Amino acid sequence: MAAWKQILFALVVLVVAAAAWLRFFPGAPDVLARWGIDWVYAATPPAETGAPNAKQANGGNGGNRRVNVVALAATTAVINDRLQAIGTGRANASVTVNPYSSGRLAELLVESGSHVDKGQIIATLDSETEVIAQDRAKLVLQDSQNKLDRVKSLRASNAATPVAVADAEVVLAVANLVLRDAELALQRRSIIAPIAGTVGILPIAAGNYVTNQSAIATLDDRSSILVDFLVPERFAAAVKVGAQLTATPIANPSKAYTGTVSAIDNHVDEKSRTLLVKAKIANPADSLRAGMSFGIIMKFAGETYPAVSPLAILWGSDGAYVWQVEDGKARRVPVRIIQRNSETVLIDAEIDSGDMVVTEGTQSVSEGGAVRLAGEEQRAADAAQGS
Repeated sequence: MAAWKQILFALVVLVVAAAAWLRFFPGAPDVLARWGIDWVYAATPPAETGAPNAKQANGGNGGNRRVNVVALAATTAVINDRLQAIGTGRANASVTVNPYSSGRLAELLVESGSHVDKGQIIATLDSETEVIAQDRAKLVLQDSQNKLDRVKSLRASNAATPVAVADAEVVLAVANLVLRDAELALQRRSIIAPIAGTVGILPIAAGNYVTNQSAIATLDDRSSILVDFLVPERFAAAVKVGAQLTATPIANPSKAYTGTVSAIDNHVDEKSRTLLVKAKIANPADSLRAGMSFGIIMKFAGETYPAVSPLAILWGSDGAYVWQVEDGKARRVPVRIIQRNSETVLIDAEIDSGDMVVTEGTQSVSEGGAVRLAGEEQRAADAAQGS
């Protein structure tokens, strides 16, 4: 085939395709109007219907007939008003107790599950060497004190120099320090509880040799439970320290506890896009344990948006839109989709609750065109009959 024939055939195909698009695509007039060539559509003769001299069922193109459509009233819905998360509980304070020095564990003074107070002795190490060192230091201290007293008496009769008195005072001070050191070493042979709490299972028994790396016992302060949970970043600005929440143990969903947010991390994790939050729950009955999982629920004011049927959402070259029915006329309203649900779509648009939005028959609707809502005549007849 000659080149000019191929070009002519291609032009014919393009013209036919353009005519079909102009005839059958509902948004063609709007697109042409934006391009400044709406005269093309105006010059296109309207399609004839079965009735003589009938116009296209489009009020915006000069027709008088109204288009039958199905419309539903827009509602409102609230989002970001409720946060649900899973958290892990831990004790208000938890300490693993280690001895200061090595030695043989002489005695355990507590049992697993018992409650201890802060400063209470929970175990002792063998301390014969430390007792001897303390006694020796006491003797040295007493001897130093006696020597200082003699030097001072000699100084009173000018038989000793001031330097001798000063030296004796230094020796006494050093003896005091040696005694304090010996007393501290002996004191540290007793292992005391750094916090008040409940003793866990004891991992060691009396008679074992321990070092400063050996765990003697673990103590948990369960007067309150701390729950760590992750919050999606969209709630980051809404969560505040002191905000109330409800924590429900996963193992006992019938029991709910009220708590407050005690701490919020200073950054959002860039991998999970979540924010770490810590809550405190009172535990007066000691029924909660560290390591338990909790279902966390927090409530917020949320954001309110119009909600329409998913069938009402249409798409054009400039984005999503809906057809709103106002005074029997159709009005195209651009929308921004906020959230899709199973039965509704939340949108950001100039739509109020109760406004009628077209859900069926949208292919025959145009801007400013007259529409008739399905069942409108029956409702009018029923209203007239009732009056």
